[in-house]
Amino acid sequence: MSLTNTLKQQVTEIEFRQDMSAEEKISRITHITCTTCSLLATQPLPFADIFILTPIQAYMGTRIAAIRGVPVKESEVTDLIKEIAGVVGMGVIAQQTAIGLFKTILPWLGGLMTVPLVYGLSFAIMRVIDVWYEAKSRGATLTAEDIKKIWKTARAEGKTRGQQSQNGR
Repeated sequence: MSLTNTLKQQVTEIEFRQDMSAEEKISRITHITCTTCSLLATQPLPFADIFILTPIQAYMGTRIAAIRGVPVKESEVTDLIKEIAGVVGMGVIAQQTAIGLFKTILPWLGGLMTVPLVYGLSFAIMRVIDVWYEAKSRGATLTAEDIKKIWKTARAEGKTRGQQSQNGR
């Protein structure tokens, strides 16, 4: 299978696959996003992560929205990510600051600490996006409190998954 076909099947046209449930598709998109963002975040580009990772997360968010039957533009998902960041506030800023510090002041810790942090952050973003669009597909909306609860649980789960991924499990 060519790289183009693999990308279509696994990412850009995943919503059309008949051999996977919506949950399996979203799980795949989430893992690809978290892994990609984690690997990119280990690169020595201090404090540039938000400009690199957010567009990736936004594009992958469009895939989740499509899977949930709510097609959207990347700019709409970017706005949603900003809204999520506004609701969860200092947690996102603190993590971005920590990642930047790991790359500049504490570079020897960067590889060890960045992967779980970024994986957890990306996992939480993707989980909130998924629940947001799942609710929207039913005509429901999430409150700020809903987002905070989902974020807290998903960030912890994502950080654990990031540590496991880093350790090869």
